[in-house]
Amino acid sequence: MSARPPLPGFSEMPLPTMGAARPDQMNHRARLRERFMQGGAAALPDYELLELVLFRAIPRRDVKPLAKALIARFGGFNAVISAPPARLTEVQGVGSAVVQELKIVEAAAHRLAQTRVAKKNVLGSWDAVLDYCRAMMAHRDTEQFHILFLDRKNVLIADEAQARGTVDHVPVYPREVARRALELGATAIILVHNHPSGDPSPSEADITMTQSIVAALMPLSIVVHDHLIIGKGAELSFRGSGLL
Repeated sequence: MSARPPLPGFSEMPLPTMGAARPDQMNHRARLRERFMQGGAAALPDYELLELVLFRAIPRRDVKPLAKALIARFGGFNAVISAPPARLTEVQGVGSAVVQELKIVEAAAHRLAQTRVAKKNVLGSWDAVLDYCRAMMAHRDTEQFHILFLDRKNVLIADEAQARGTVDHVPVYPREVARRALELGATAIILVHNHPSGDPSPSEADITMTQSIVAALMPLSIVVHDHLIIGKGAELSFRGSGLL
């Protein structure tokens, strides 16, 4: 069968192909991986660490411009991997494969941080608790409220998100906190929420809400060990600040 002639006004164009990466791109990737293996993450700036993640999602293209664009948009490696998928896809060049790789890295970071506090006395592993809370919510763009439920030995029973709110408010109901603590058999809790503004200073509403939860749990002999507010690069402890 003879080939059909092209439509009038259109010239025949070959379909684009996904060829192999250029030698200079392959050499750059190899050098970057070698630097990482020799010096770890500390040997790389944020955009190069992000490049390593993007290599898997985009195997045949220079990803340095995209890595730099993401860092410029969100402010740092941690902020990029924590960004909501909808916001990530606003950056030109970010598709579903890139979002998937970033979310896998985020999930792995959360799982690792959670492992470091699981089945341990959290009061004796406070640095690990702070690391876990930072990984969980430091770079969220809306407020989230979590409760760490503890048993009699202050071992973590569960970490549950009680509510998600707006950029500056999250509703929390003391009666619901008390009900859930009783269901889990918790004898102590740690309250944790984030401030998307980055400033961990407590608001009057934060202080009032904490006092209400303490009052609701006191007749049940459930202790509120602390309330942590997580900002970007800093956190505040109610107990350490004399607010609890």
